[in-house]
Amino acid sequence: MPRKSPLVIGHRGAPGYRPEHTRSSYELALAMGVDAVEPDVVATKDGVLVVRHENEISGTTDVAARPEFAARKTTKRVDGQALTGWFTEDFTWEELATLRSRERLPEVRLSSASFDGGQGILRLIDVLDIVRDASVEHGRELGVVLEVKHATYFESIGMPLAPLIERDLRASGWAAGELPLVIESFESTVLAQLRDRGISASYIYLIEAAGRPYDLFAAQGKSAQTYAATVEPRGLDALVGAVDGISVDKKMLLARGNTIVADAHARGLSVFTWTCRPENRFLSKEFRGAGGKEAFGDYEAEWGVIARTGIDGVFVDHPDLGVAFFRG
Repeated sequence: MPRKSPLVIGHRGAPGYRPEHTRSSYELALAMGVDAVEPDVVATKDGVLVVRHENEISGTTDVAARPEFAARKTTKRVDGQALTGWFTEDFTWEELATLRSRERLPEVRLSSASFDGGQGILRLIDVLDIVRDASVEHGRELGVVLEVKHATYFESIGMPLAPLIERDLRASGWAAGELPLVIESFESTVLAQLRDRGISASYIYLIEAAGRPYDLFAAQGKSAQTYAATVEPRGLDALVGAVDGISVDKKMLLARGNTIVADAHARGLSVFTWTCRPENRFLSKEFRGAGGKEAFGDYEAEWGVIARTGIDGVFVDHPDLGVAFFRG
């Protein structure tokens, strides 16, 4: 029986070619044939949801070069980690809209970095409109995989994300199940909050290769269940009925002898993985080649191992390569 093709998801658009989370990044991914794109959402001071990899934005915008915002540089603890920089929650949307996007990994993605400064920041509602328009343009149903970032942190500063997400999804017509929507987070608490609000979506629990979910750690300390325990049979049992699937670090699927996908499927749970990238820097050692960290290694061999697990969805930074390989 032929293997079912997994869902191919443009990870923050097409960041192998354009700065992540920009309009051109999303539009390129959709034109290259992905099934969905993935915006990460964080909030501004005035409650606008914007798409950024993190709420600390010095690595993805020109904020550090803007003298009018120099005094906003600060140090905060986000998910237990001290971070120094500029944070979305200290800006209004009007202020953030003046910033320009930059390539987050310029040492690896020189071509993408050549587009620095050409585009601004998008709101979640902008991305939803881009995907809706692309569905019409390309004549096929396209989806959104919405990642909720740092929900416990935002709640701790009096900015719970669930009501903001519900507001934007309902206003944009994405909350009633008429358009393909996946909601994912490393924190199960916010997934439950959104499900309780009646948002019609597939709910996917993101899983790191190590550590504990910050929401559970904040509530339970070191007694909180680890991510590793979550993908063991007993941990998966507890997820049934709470989420529709998991999305794991690809290192977990590349580990010899793992049975994560089979175990999850046996319980009716979908499995996605992140992130399939071709550059040596991101490949497991056995698949790296010559030419330095920015050169492509034997990514097809690594991706083949992942595909043979029977995975249901893959996140890719180079949508053309992902579509060609996983649908080939």
